[in-house]
Amino acid sequence: MKIVRPHTSETIRHQVDRRLLIDEFKTFLPAASIISETEALRPFECDGLSVYHCLPWLVLLPDTVEQVQRILAICHRYGVPVVARGAGTGLAGGALPLENGVLLSLARLNQILEIDCANRLARVQPGVRNIAISQAVAQQGLFYAPDPSSQIACTIGGNVAENSGGVHCLKYGLTTHNILQVRIVTMDGALVTVGSHGLDGPGLDLLALMAGSEGLLGVVVEVTVKLLPLPEHCEVILAAFADVEQAGSAVAAIIASGLLPAGLEMMDQAAIKAAEDFIHAGYPVEAEAILLCELDGTRKQVEEELDRACEVLKSNGAYELRRAGSREQRQVLWAGRKAAFPAVGRISPDYYCMDGTIPRRFLVKVLKSIAELSERYGLAVVNVFHAGDGNLHPLILYNADRPGELEKAERFGGDILELCVAVGGTITGEHGVGVEKIDQMCFQFSENELAQFRAVKEAFDEKGLLNPGKAVPSLHRCAELGAMHVHRGVLPHSELERF
Repeated sequence: MKIVRPHTSETIRHQVDRRLLIDEFKTFLPAASIISETEALRPFECDGLSVYHCLPWLVLLPDTVEQVQRILAICHRYGVPVVARGAGTGLAGGALPLENGVLLSLARLNQILEIDCANRLARVQPGVRNIAISQAVAQQGLFYAPDPSSQIACTIGGNVAENSGGVHCLKYGLTTHNILQVRIVTMDGALVTVGSHGLDGPGLDLLALMAGSEGLLGVVVEVTVKLLPLPEHCEVILAAFADVEQAGSAVAAIIASGLLPAGLEMMDQAAIKAAEDFIHAGYPVEAEAILLCELDGTRKQVEEELDRACEVLKSNGAYELRRAGSREQRQVLWAGRKAAFPAVGRISPDYYCMDGTIPRRFLVKVLKSIAELSERYGLAVVNVFHAGDGNLHPLILYNADRPGELEKAERFGGDILELCVAVGGTITGEHGVGVEKIDQMCFQFSENELAQFRAVKEAFDEKGLLNPGKAVPSLHRCAELGAMHVHRGVLPHSELERF
């Protein structure tokens, strides 16, 4: 593990005595909501990116929005930095605490406040688990579309912070496309409503700004989400390929045909074998790659699109097609895909999960480049990704007990992200930047662009107390990296065509 602290230029120093601050919090928080003992703090020292950890200075667990407001107002007054935390399932270190700041856990704000079936919306607190919304409205024939693989544990507040997606994001979009309104508490304790319960609201479109803001602008205390009608019919096709390149080409062909699957996922052979050993989903372990293609809509529409999809897959090299029409069969096929990350954890002492996004047309060539990087670094890679929207999740296998392997995996991961940027993509699709990818921000964005990001941050949080050292690098840090990385951005069109 690594002890991680914010970059020196972004470390916020204050002279507040912790005991005095605790006494002030005790005036409105019960003792059980204040955690200060070392061993009790340890469960909060990291998020899902457990290789990075830092023992928090103090952890607070408010029960009400009013308590959140008072906590932030006090921290603002004393200049104490604050990191908001949901379920801690994030994979980029976005909820990594500070050794001199408050970790604000929103786990107790976990109520569904209102379900409005007539207007197809639900108001929920940030600690509500993603899957709980769909479970609560299933009897009304509705569901909440974004479905990250961690949906049984991850919370809506964290989904907003990272703009989470999931296996059905190709058709139904990310969190930003499925929320109508958020209520945030700013660093000075003000309660602000962004968006509205209608399709559009007055003023600037700050709602899109909040999705993916990684806790830098405000603390989410309520979210209004869109509810969609459950599709009348749904089918999943498993397509097996003897060649990874054929599977990649089939992805582009499906989209080019005009089909819009609800989900289009790809797994390479290493991922197939790991998932099959773990879940026993019936995957063809001899296949070099599989695609899971889900189609939904009316029964007639699905049947017509199913025939078209099968034709496209066959013509692009699929040697086997399996159709899962029943709900149980579909669940089994998706269970293997959604359990891919823990499944890989059974075959390697450690793995480093990357998250980059590329234009679909470069899928095959980027996979080839990742394989070449794997050879160069001497580290195996398992590929699992949302192929339909080009969101890659290469899992780099390594052993942290071997000196230097973690650092090697990090360099390998950085090269993958820079490859994504070079072909016109981005360093993250749904996991966020956090501390993991902050250096690659200096590669993807110019100095002027990063200055605009910092200006937005300052407009909401002039003291820079919310989640400092995350997502947006300092000018000093980018200058430090200048000798190693020159901002290249997207390759020229002529080079992209040759890539």
